Amino acid sequence: MSRDRKAKTSAEHGYLLDDQIGFLLRKAYQRNSTIFMDLVPGKLTSTQFSVMHRLAEDGPMSQNQLGRTVAMDGATTKGVVDRLIGRGLLRTTPDPDDRRRHQVSLTVDGVALIDEAVGAAARVTAETLAPLRDRERETLLRLLKKIV
Repeated sequence: MSRDRKAKTSAEHGYLLDDQIGFLLRKAYQRNSTIFMDLVPGKLTSTQFSVMHRLAEDGPMSQNQLGRTVAMDGATTKGVVDRLIGRGLLRTTPDPDDRRRHQVSLTVDGVALIDEAVGAAARVTAETLAPLRDRERETLLRLLKKIV
């Protein structure tokens, strides 16, 4: 095989990058992330926000359960929780039902930040979806929920 062999073009193999779901989802996610970082207070990432919001909604839970509820693997969950603990936004306490386990919960500062951030997060969604008409927004969200 020659070193200067050129890859097939889209016309030859029929694969158009700009039409692929993964590529489009990544671009949409990048758009959403940029808007998120601009609007949400406290320099929270969307992942950190998800963890804090889940704890605000559902209350204290084990780190393992928390990760499952926000669709993150154990290592990612641990890293997010550790960073938020370091910022004074989360804490861990012994589980009253199982002393081998700890529960993760929001601190007072964490509650204040997530309460402020929720309104901004709603604006992020609105701005991310702004190029779409109302029916298109509903359809997009419904279809995304079907594939996750």
